[in-house]
Amino acid sequence: MTPKSELLNELYQARFDGLKELAVTYQVSKSGSVEVLRARLIQHLILEEWDLSPDGIKKLMNAELGEILGVFGIKKSGSVRARRQRLYLHLNHDPKQLIPESLDNLTRDQLHEMCKTLELPLSGNKQTLLVRVAGVLAYQQGGWGKVKKSLRRPRGGQSAIAIPTPSEDSKNETPPQSVSNEQTTVIEKVETFVSEHPEGWTFEEETEMRTKLAQDGIPISRAPISSSIDEALRSSQGNEQQSETPAMVQTAHVSELSELSLETEAVLLELTARSAEIEAAGRDFLAVSSTSEVDDFEAFIESLSKHGFAVELPAIRDSIRNTLMELEFRSQNEKEAVYSMPNSWREREALRNFEAAREVLRDQLNNTLAASEGDLVKARMNFEQVGHEMGLDLRIPSVSGRLHALFDLHVEIHQAEALQDPSIARRTRILRVLQHGAVHLTNNERMTLDRLERNIGAFEEMVETILESSEGHFSEPQQSLVIRFLESRGYEVNTADLRPRVLACAGIIGAELGFISPAEIPRIAPGIMISDTQVDAIVTELKALAQAFKPNQEEQNDDEHIVAESMGEASERLKSARGKIDAIDELLERLRG
Repeated sequence: MTPKSELLNELYQARFDGLKELAVTYQVSKSGSVEVLRARLIQHLILEEWDLSPDGIKKLMNAELGEILGVFGIKKSGSVRARRQRLYLHLNHDPKQLIPESLDNLTRDQLHEMCKTLELPLSGNKQTLLVRVAGVLAYQQGGWGKVKKSLRRPRGGQSAIAIPTPSEDSKNETPPQSVSNEQTTVIEKVETFVSEHPEGWTFEEETEMRTKLAQDGIPISRAPISSSIDEALRSSQGNEQQSETPAMVQTAHVSELSELSLETEAVLLELTARSAEIEAAGRDFLAVSSTSEVDDFEAFIESLSKHGFAVELPAIRDSIRNTLMELEFRSQNEKEAVYSMPNSWREREALRNFEAAREVLRDQLNNTLAASEGDLVKARMNFEQVGHEMGLDLRIPSVSGRLHALFDLHVEIHQAEALQDPSIARRTRILRVLQHGAVHLTNNERMTLDRLERNIGAFEEMVETILESSEGHFSEPQQSLVIRFLESRGYEVNTADLRPRVLACAGIIGAELGFISPAEIPRIAPGIMISDTQVDAIVTELKALAQAFKPNQEEQNDDEHIVAESMGEASERLKSARGKIDAIDELLERLRG
């Protein structure tokens, strides 16, 4: 066994303190976790002849990748690109720190650089890049970041692992002439692929194209060939000028900065300053819908115009779309993190701080909901501010998810308690009567009902005062007083449609408060609308039915003959009466509409 093999086995089995001592001895950085330090020592002490930088990894051949992965003691199977991705992750990242949940903390430039290193498509916004990197992490999960247990604790003695050394083929570049010919062939095939997909292509289609190139004998794993493919694809994408981005759930069209005017830039700055308000409103939207519901999504963005957002500008709409998409992804991570174990010491300590502050948060939440006066968006923003002031790290999904889950739980509890309140139940009944069939009313009448609904408390006090002064009577004088008082305040309620509704609601208030009995509540007309011509037709048909019910005036002189035929005539009259009753029922059904 060579000295390097002995040192490699020692690195496999060494504990954290031993690895630190070796790092100090060989003047290697000792920062990071135990597995990160182990990989660094293997790279600098065992494989020091190899260039394992991100660019150097791309130059490795398939066989060399398998041998190097075996030296690091991690999974060796997979495609060439999967092996390169695994080796890069093992040498440059900690598996406990680089998890899908932590990708949201990275900027778009960082995600773009990571996609470039992992040989992933580079187009799209931050959300699209994040999903691609998260897919690689999910695929490579368990295959990197930790030496195999059989190497750390061998049972049958120490195994001798062959340590590869760079050969001439791995160090030298491909001859210029062959590289030039291969690059020309690659560019031609990429241009053909682009022409066959004028509207763009998916990641699977690009992978299939690369696989066909490899099957044709082109070494696409070589750095010059790989870079030629990437450059050809990027240049073709840059030459295509699309008027707008296709509608996708995960990608929103982002306007170029050069196209934005100073006014638009100012509005974007204001939008950034109000991002907390957008996120609070977005969480309420995502509680019942999602960004994949296009109609709901667009209607929600339109509703933000009521709060002063200039949603008519395309740049503002795109910014809000991206914010909501990122918020939805973060909300999903929060829901999953609520039921999962902590993935880091920082997350565990943050959860402990949250649980210690839970009682205080409950008390503060009641005060926050009371101060918001029913505005849940404002209440959610204020509650997040309370969490920040208490030192909670809301950047961690598990903490943020628990905070918002606590808010949603208390909102549901308050709503359930409100349904048990007699005054709330009375107002619900009044509003149901007031707004019943309002869609068939005119715009002015609907505006009057909406205004009355907003001031329902004052309406109840007015009715209560009138009933107290009348000593519990609600006859025509009191009803007229209600209508005149509302008219004096600008409510146009003295119409054929609104007057019965308002008086019925006033009667409900009087009955609920005990001033009058339920039988004294003014009734609302059934609402049958009949024109003059319909009235004439109905009267004519009723006369015909009445004439049919009249008895026959002809006198029967022969009593014996009447007695003989009485049984048969009775049966016929019974059938005729049934038919006429059915006709009456049919007419009444027509009247009811």
